[in-house]
Amino acid sequence: MKNVLVTGGAGYIGSHACKALRAAGFTPVTFDNLCTGWKDAVKFGPFEQGDLLDRARLDEVFAKYAPVAVMHFAALSQVGESMKEPGLYWRNNVGGSLCLIEAAVAAGCENFVFSSTCATYGEHDNVLLDETVEQHPINAYGASKRAIEDMLKDFEGANGLRHVIFRYFNVAGGDPDAEVGEFHRPETHLIPLMLDAIEGKRDALTIFGTDYETPDGTCIRDYVHVCDLVDAHVLGLRWLIDGKDSQVFNLGTGSGFSVREVIHHSNTVTNREVPYNEGPRRPGDCTKLVSGSTRAEKELGWTPTRSTMETMIADAWRWHQNGHYDK
Repeated sequence: MKNVLVTGGAGYIGSHACKALRAAGFTPVTFDNLCTGWKDAVKFGPFEQGDLLDRARLDEVFAKYAPVAVMHFAALSQVGESMKEPGLYWRNNVGGSLCLIEAAVAAGCENFVFSSTCATYGEHDNVLLDETVEQHPINAYGASKRAIEDMLKDFEGANGLRHVIFRYFNVAGGDPDAEVGEFHRPETHLIPLMLDAIEGKRDALTIFGTDYETPDGTCIRDYVHVCDLVDAHVLGLRWLIDGKDSQVFNLGTGSGFSVREVIHHSNTVTNREVPYNEGPRRPGDCTKLVSGSTRAEKELGWTPTRSTMETMIADAWRWHQNGHYDK
């Protein structure tokens, strides 16, 4: 089977991608420093521990496995942290990606699938976001991802590195078989925080900001199931292997849910009330981020099948009750 180097393959999205790659006939090779990932999540192919800033280690792994492509998930991704410590995000996300891209080019690996984010767009109130909307990120996380997108375009012009860029909206849910799932320390994502509160693992969920210009005053986000998301990555990989041109795709459903609406759906799915408090806005949070793109559907043939809020919460709840990792 053909090898694919998966950076961040021990993390939430990366581990689900590894399972999808294995099912599609590839061998996922996880490259992870376990800073935020979990060794127990590496179940579908070999594991190589290392840091993206270690060029010599990257060269070793490329030489050992000769991957046909890179699938790049490894990144720091907390918006609030990026506002307080932007240097971490420029050094890790941008510096590490530069090192990875240079190693891929040197090894003759010309297919690159990149995990970007809708945070590159910034504030565009009442706009359904497609790939042509101007990018004006309002936090260092989004800015670091936009910089990597630009880097990939430059390396394509200079070295022929073809790429598929996926700009995610909010990723949620988990593997229906509960082999892997969402598990962060510290946890920052709404649905697992909500489920923690239901189970008494934290006192209450905090709603950050109730004065946004939305129908119920809370932020609105477009949620996509992690399994649908990684299915798109496999399609993007095949797109490149088939020799098609570099492309950018949004990955969202076009349906937005406010924080209060997500809480309502959780109450219904789990049959438990979510305890919550109301707090001030967090710096760097946008009012509304919803995809208005059909490019992934039209060009990749991508059709989300699990991205209803009920299914995402139910899959996350199953993992929350049964799954865990130890470093």
